[in-house]
Amino acid sequence: MEASFFLLFLLTFCSSIHSSFSTTTTDLITTNQFIIDGETIVSSSGTFELGFFNPNGSSNRYIGIWYKQILPHEQTVVWVANREKPLTNTSSVILKVTKPGILALLNDKNEIIWSTNTSRSVQNPVAVLLDSGNLVVKDANDGNPENFLWQSFNFPTDTHLPGMKIGKNFKTGHELYLSSWKNDNDPAPGEFTRSIDPTGYPQDSHQKWDKCIISGAPIPLLQQSRLYRFQFAFNEEGIYYIFSLINHSSILSRMVMTSNGDIHRFVWLPADNCDTYSLCGVHGRCDIDSEPICGCLDKFVPKYPQQWEKGDWTKGCVRRTPLDCNREHVFIKYPGIKLPDTKHSQYNKTMTLEGCRQVCSTDCSCTAYSSLNISNGNKGCLLWFEELVDIRKLSETGQDIFIKMDSREQVADLKNVESEVGSNRKKAKILAVSFSLLVATILLILILLWYKWKKKKLKLREDFEQPLFPLSTITRAKNNFSLNNKIGEGGFGPVYKGVLEDGQEIAVKRLSRTSMQGIDEYKNEVIYIAKLQHRNLVRLLGCCIQGEEKMLIYEYMPNNSLDSYIFDQTKNKLLDWPKGFHIINGIARGLLYLHQDSRLRIIHRDLKASNVLLDIEMNPKISDFGMARSVTGNEMGAKTRKVVGTHGYMSPEYAVDGMFLVKSDVFSFGVLVLEIVSGKKNRGFSHQDHNLNLLGHAWKLYKEDRSLELADEQLAYSCNISQVLRSIQVGLLCVQQHPNDRPSMFSVVQMLANESLLPKAKEPGFFTERNVYDEGKSGSQTRSSKNEVTITLLDPR
Repeated sequence: MEASFFLLFLLTFCSSIHSSFSTTTTDLITTNQFIIDGETIVSSSGTFELGFFNPNGSSNRYIGIWYKQILPHEQTVVWVANREKPLTNTSSVILKVTKPGILALLNDKNEIIWSTNTSRSVQNPVAVLLDSGNLVVKDANDGNPENFLWQSFNFPTDTHLPGMKIGKNFKTGHELYLSSWKNDNDPAPGEFTRSIDPTGYPQDSHQKWDKCIISGAPIPLLQQSRLYRFQFAFNEEGIYYIFSLINHSSILSRMVMTSNGDIHRFVWLPADNCDTYSLCGVHGRCDIDSEPICGCLDKFVPKYPQQWEKGDWTKGCVRRTPLDCNREHVFIKYPGIKLPDTKHSQYNKTMTLEGCRQVCSTDCSCTAYSSLNISNGNKGCLLWFEELVDIRKLSETGQDIFIKMDSREQVADLKNVESEVGSNRKKAKILAVSFSLLVATILLILILLWYKWKKKKLKLREDFEQPLFPLSTITRAKNNFSLNNKIGEGGFGPVYKGVLEDGQEIAVKRLSRTSMQGIDEYKNEVIYIAKLQHRNLVRLLGCCIQGEEKMLIYEYMPNNSLDSYIFDQTKNKLLDWPKGFHIINGIARGLLYLHQDSRLRIIHRDLKASNVLLDIEMNPKISDFGMARSVTGNEMGAKTRKVVGTHGYMSPEYAVDGMFLVKSDVFSFGVLVLEIVSGKKNRGFSHQDHNLNLLGHAWKLYKEDRSLELADEQLAYSCNISQVLRSIQVGLLCVQQHPNDRPSMFSVVQMLANESLLPKAKEPGFFTERNVYDEGKSGSQTRSSKNEVTITLLDPR
């Protein structure tokens, strides 16, 4: 049988730490800051501590987490790392973080005794002990729990802490369960476990390792408490339950599975001084949330003010206006309190509250009355006949009491109201004057802002901080916009080739009056690209703004755009594999610069083959920043109601939900890689054996270990097979359905540059069969170089 019970006990805070530990002041372990035996890290609130320890009666040493502030007879350990690999000698053992993001226990030979695991890498990994008792490994600059590389809450031992899940992830198969210590001196896994049994209706499964169920209880029916609450989740993602504390600041709680299989709940509560009988004396009210905690009831004053000020409340309070039976009296309501001591009281179970008032009003010795049972429609009467003792404020569960007072208190209240009304009138006049001054100030600020905006608008050219070309110079350079000089067309408008008077070749983008992009996109591109300097980004030479003409002047790219090579039956013969792989790496480095190394973190939002230009040496340069957006700090993206981009390159989260992330650019890059390798467009791709797009076709070949068949036949004579296969797998990793599964561009550059083992790719986004129109089929087979136009969608789902 499960011996599950609640053990409620009071413990005290301890100001000293176990003498064998010297505590550090940080909650971090880094690649450069490790800990040895005798050192610890402490969570920011000081609740939990991590370091080396040995159980009572054992000489073995372990890495563990325990309560720092609660030290009864021994350390209260809540988690153990190397529970199956005890240490007998820790003189040369360290606990540190290693790249790419692993927390490891190492000996003097740098051999791993115990470590965490991760499938991702980060730039600056750290291990942090959180206030919840959760030890996490993460990027130092990323506080999003969904991006943690590893966390101890995913690998519980014998203790269930608030916020820790018990259950199972159906997608990964990972199960979170408690396992007992072998005995009180050995934290190795014992013979008992506690988990969720998902067979049939979910229940709390208490088992021995031989899987014999000892007992079970339906999880959703677990009893709630005023101290903590249970939450239960059961869906296609997984099943788990979790308990959380209602008051985090003053309560500590944990559930422990003992070595004999019992489940104990331990709760630490701070001492409640209001539980002391008559702490505040007669007519005094105790409020645990106040400072000081004792105060007189309204219309009562301290009996001995000097003693009261010194914190001696035992003599209590007296009425501000003494009660005289020969004078008229009233009853004043005091709501939300614990009723006074009822030693000197009388009650009647059937009397109404109004009848109760009449009885107390006619009896000179009666001092107060209240309802006997507020849960039953205020039925019953409770009367007090002496001074009121042991009153306490209870805002949520308190009752109302009506205390007899001299009628002059009511008159005093009216005078106070009249005085307050007069005071409020004066305040209203002052407020009216202040409001007028505030309005005048706001108007002045608005005028100054308008003037500043107007001045900024008039100086738009200076704001761009770019060289300005006269319209006449650009007109002569492009032979007055001759069609013979037109080299392309995009959502912005036509693009012309020109030659300046000094012989420099330029490319001019001219904003069309019918363009789907306007002045905002024009300014957007100038502002962003002016601040970006990288060999794989196109260079802006200047701009031209005159009348309705708005143009951007770029360095000229003799080999035009990437799509003119990979989708053209003639020019694709000029693109051998070394050039193609060089282009893939160049685009990756350009995106890495945008996402990580630039002054601004830029999300391009419209990366595609036609927006990658090639210079004379076939070096790729990312262009067209009209749709780009920047994010600040640790942000990795944002949400928009205006979705812009090109079909075939947009990621699922962006196309469907309007979420643009750095990982959305990674998706577009993955599409580009597969297009370069295959020589075919993702959109409009068709195959005689199925109706999948290019991503689906690549995924199908990858699963069947036939990825090399994806490569364009023109690459067969010049390709490096291992590079081609690696590029295909990298492309598939980049187009995975979920953003978190996609690698960062830093990881992509690393994957392309070395021969390390790559993770297995998961299913790509938009992996569904669809109807393919005839024109789409022909377009994919004839390598049409038809321009891809940026589109705009409103109101994503």
